[in-house]
Amino acid sequence: MAFTNYATRAVSSDGKREMTIEEFKQWLKKFDANKDGRMSEHELREAIHVAGGWFAGRKSRIGVRSADSNGNGFIEDSEINNLVEFAQKNLGVRIVAY
Repeated sequence: MAFTNYATRAVSSDGKREMTIEEFKQWLKKFDANKDGRMSEHELREAIHVAGGWFAGRKSRIGVRSADSNGNGFIEDSEINNLVEFAQKNLGVRIVAY
């Protein structure tokens, strides 16, 4: 999956885009349609779709379920590490510490 229109540090040898956690958060923030600081399933679907991902609806449902530790249906800042895990496994991105 290509994270288009967003500068990333590099593409690793396995084809995954590399970015820091802060870059990942900033990229996601563009899709927070209602600016509430949380990522809904619909907002995550749009992010995956814009990034060129296939099966965006399915991936967004699975992503929210896997990242939403308190079960409220949203991914909040305190749950971002869960979303990072999901993104690295399913969205072709590698989050690195620089």
